[in-house]
Amino acid sequence: MRVVLTGGGTGGHIYPALAVAREVSRQNPQAAFLYIGSKKGLEAGLVPRSNIPFQAVEISGLKRKLSLDNLKTLWKFVRAVGDAKKMLREFKPDVVIGTGGYVCGPVVYAASRLGIPTLIHEQNVVPGLTNKFLSRSATRVAVSFKESLAHFPSSKTVLTGNPRATEVMHGNAEAGRSFLGVDKNNKIVLIFGGSRGARAINEAVLSVVTQLGKYADTHFVYVTGDVHFETISAQLRELGTLPSNISVLPFVHNMPDVLAATHVLVGRAGASTLAEITALGVPSILIPSPYVTNNHQEKNARGLERAGAAHVIVERELTGESLLLSLENILANPAKWEEMKNSSLSLGMPQAATEIVRQLDAITRKK
Repeated sequence: MRVVLTGGGTGGHIYPALAVAREVSRQNPQAAFLYIGSKKGLEAGLVPRSNIPFQAVEISGLKRKLSLDNLKTLWKFVRAVGDAKKMLREFKPDVVIGTGGYVCGPVVYAASRLGIPTLIHEQNVVPGLTNKFLSRSATRVAVSFKESLAHFPSSKTVLTGNPRATEVMHGNAEAGRSFLGVDKNNKIVLIFGGSRGARAINEAVLSVVTQLGKYADTHFVYVTGDVHFETISAQLRELGTLPSNISVLPFVHNMPDVLAATHVLVGRAGASTLAEITALGVPSILIPSPYVTNNHQEKNARGLERAGAAHVIVERELTGESLLLSLENILANPAKWEEMKNSSLSLGMPQAATEIVRQLDAITRKK
């Protein structure tokens, strides 16, 4: 099978695409891949790390209000469609997969115009503009949440879950602990603000970081995000000697291993993160980003909260004290943790990537 992957801008669009690629490779070791993204997106750095060939088109997102910038974007779209057609004709894929972000718009559209089967995947409860546009021409639409089904044509839409759920099932808790240097008898709390980090989470953690030492049986893994790491490190140095049960990292590339060893997650409510923690049954404290379209992270997070799998703190109410209170409620109450774990597992869809590959097989056979 020859597969083109596209999607980008944030890790939430990129990692699901890479998870599908790995599942395709597990089932078909001879499969060939090409990733088409943007030079300005995170995919330009992340995809080559996975040894997948990468090419780029130039495109930008539409503004939600009428503006001259939108005219420029439409021109870029037309040009990007032409560039994508050239790449597709040269690579000759059996199928094209789009996982969101404006860069997948011209690529998936170009594939549909060339008669190549296409599948788009929507990670969030409320679909983005690109996937709503592409759903008209895509061969198949896969969604992560049942609430999303109503937003797409019923004849071509299937509930698969997020492929990152399958990816983390291959994680190795022992390898994660070894990487972190954490003893097997210690609980791990992973504090992770997403692929770019989160300023509000960083500020809350900084305000109480010296108090984390009182949890002697717990190791805190504090991932700042690459762009914040130097600043946070300098601020931590000003605080003096940190408790020995804290590790500070800019980024984690072996996240499946680390998550497999995680007792509680503190972080954003991106769709990939929620898919991962529910597949593994990790209780969580979620701080949804208020800076995303349609406030979709809070909508994603509230579903877990209603099920009893997570506690949600909206960013305007986030302080070091509110974070510590939520942590105490979970860490000091084993029965509560077990209840949250079981609730989280009940929401998981660990076979998501396998189901998406089954859909790919179906639409390519149909052709």
